[in-house]
Amino acid sequence: MNIQFYKYQGSGNDFIIIDQYTASKPPAYLNAALIQKLCHRQLGIGADGIIFLQKHPHYDFEMTYYNADGSQSFCGNGSRCAVHLAHHLHIIQAKTQFVAMNKVYTAAINKQGISVGMQDVDRIVRVGEDYFVDTGCPHYIRLVDEAALKGDLSTFAQSINNTPAFKNSGTNVNFVQFLQKHIIAIRTYERGVNAETLSCGTGAVAAALVAAKHGYSSPIDVTTSGGELQVSFQKHEGVFTQIYLLGPAKLVFQGEVEV
Repeated sequence: MNIQFYKYQGSGNDFIIIDQYTASKPPAYLNAALIQKLCHRQLGIGADGIIFLQKHPHYDFEMTYYNADGSQSFCGNGSRCAVHLAHHLHIIQAKTQFVAMNKVYTAAINKQGISVGMQDVDRIVRVGEDYFVDTGCPHYIRLVDEAALKGDLSTFAQSINNTPAFKNSGTNVNFVQFLQKHIIAIRTYERGVNAETLSCGTGAVAAALVAAKHGYSSPIDVTTSGGELQVSFQKHEGVFTQIYLLGPAKLVFQGEVEV
């Protein structure tokens, strides 16, 4: 059986997107082993995750996202790429409402890129000198200097995920450096990929909100290993609302693979 796919990247976070918009249910061939094979960098197409673009009865479309290990989650950069493909396929115009993980998201396409409205955040937890933020995905954040930003993220991330607090569910782990007035830099180890990725949208949002606790104002530019993102927000009485993740999304190539 052959399936057609689109290969996308959003600031270096890369995805396989399969158009299932006309299908009534997820494909029968879908399983964790196949997802792992397709995402494998040497034995498959290679990606941080797989997205299925599907029809929804009440909204423009539904995005179903699977990490490279086959686990399911929300994905900020993946959402932006899915919006780009929906526009490319003429499913949507410049603005859209879509569903992911049973929640409704808004998005818009403009000259600066693709902007996705994120869920409100009402809690940033201190963990010693570090932070934990849930932005649709869990994120552990350590603030570092320039030298530490270039350090061993994977070993540190694995040590965090082996602690009792995170051993069962796992968490994404980030090194974040505060730079100029509205700029921060980030590296992210993603659970589900079980490795560092070039970019993480929900991680960029989490880092920006932590920066806001340290006096940064909206919008905040976020430098990732794969490119630039921007996070804007409103803050009132400790609650972050109107959070938007803005950045590029690019169709790299499309093809067909045998499964």
